[in-house]
Amino acid sequence: MCGIAGVVTQGTAVNSELFDALTMLQHRGQDAAGIMTNEGSRLYLRKENGLVRDVFNADDHMATLRGNMGVAHVRYPTAGCSSAAEAQPFYTNMPFGLALSHNGNLTNAEELKQELFAEDRRHLNTESDSEVLLNVFAHELMQRGTLRLSPEDIFAAVSGVHRRCRGAYACTV
Repeated sequence: MCGIAGVVTQGTAVNSELFDALTMLQHRGQDAAGIMTNEGSRLYLRKENGLVRDVFNADDHMATLRGNMGVAHVRYPTAGCSSAAEAQPFYTNMPFGLALSHNGNLTNAEELKQELFAEDRRHLNTESDSEVLLNVFAHELMQRGTLRLSPEDIFAAVSGVHRRCRGAYACTV
């Protein structure tokens, strides 16, 4: 069990809203917490093991999480390990710079890891099925072959994820 949140606003910073969302979702996971925000072409990330109140210090961390859109996560480990490297959100810079917060389990994660490496030429850094899900989605987006995504491209990529990924999951990207 984990808690996930995603916020997009019209020009206002989302860091406080994501912090509040994670605080309200703390009961869903006490192992780790993370927030990734976007401002322009930059992604800003803070994630670490611990409770939300301990991971995010208003003076040091919240001010650096700039932007008007972001995703957040509190973790209760059901797969992988309890390393801070497995705290979410996960991100990949190809294509477009994507961040993902995920709750659930992929029942075919091991098979997908092999496919991602051998066929899709994607490298994974953790044992987390969340990183697998992110890379499947990223690969499906790349298959669209466009530099400017349309809603149809995104829906096609999501359909590709559903074709490849088995299990039960929810995510914010």
